Amino acid sequence: MMEEKKRILLVEDDEAVGYLLSEYLKMKSFEVIWAKNGKEALVKLDQTKFDLAVLDVMMPEMDGFTLAEKINENFSELPFIFLTAKSLKVDVLKGFYLGAVDYLKKPIDEEELVIRIENLLSRLEKPIPKKEEVESYIIGLYHFNSLNQELLVGGQKINLTTKESELLKYLVEKKNQLCPHKDILIKIWGKNDYFNKKSLNVFITRLRKFLEKDASIKIENVHGKGYIFRFEP
Repeated sequence: MMEEKKRILLVEDDEAVGYLLSEYLKMKSFEVIWAKNGKEALVKLDQTKFDLAVLDVMMPEMDGFTLAEKINENFSELPFIFLTAKSLKVDVLKGFYLGAVDYLKKPIDEEELVIRIENLLSRLEKPIPKKEEVESYIIGLYHFNSLNQELLVGGQKINLTTKESELLKYLVEKKNQLCPHKDILIKIWGKNDYFNKKSLNVFITRLRKFLEKDASIKIENVHGKGYIFRFEP
């Protein structure tokens, strides 16, 4: 039985770059749907289920950052990466803040893009949970379902992204223990480097905001070392 092709949404307004990347990804056995701006991409997202989105930042109609916000609101389980000429540190950090799993700078070698996509999809692919694996956690006022990527509190449901859910689960399972930066990055990001560490800081800030309704829950920063998820049931 043939393995089902992974479906990529490529959002790129440059005709030459879009054509080159879509054809190359098809050659590498991906199914690719190419949208030429953010508004067109949203239509494609309503019509088709994707495994990964590759977003340019500077586009007419709707830029990539705005599109990422829409994806977070309406397609929160879809991982996305930015592929862009915007390489200032503030732009990279904004990309990670919006939930990007990677940020690649143009011009990029097509082979490197394929390798990055394959590695990301391999990491993000969810295994079928074992029966003995814990999927649901009570954290103070919160009920966290890691399988559904949901955080419930006081009748409110917070939909988490894949990486937010993975990070929260990691911290909860190691509650009241020091979680070194390196261990978290290798486990969840797959690589310990400067930009991934900045991305981790952003995700920690987001989790703190999600959990702020219960003052007994704290994610403490241990300077230069890592984080401790403080919680006593």
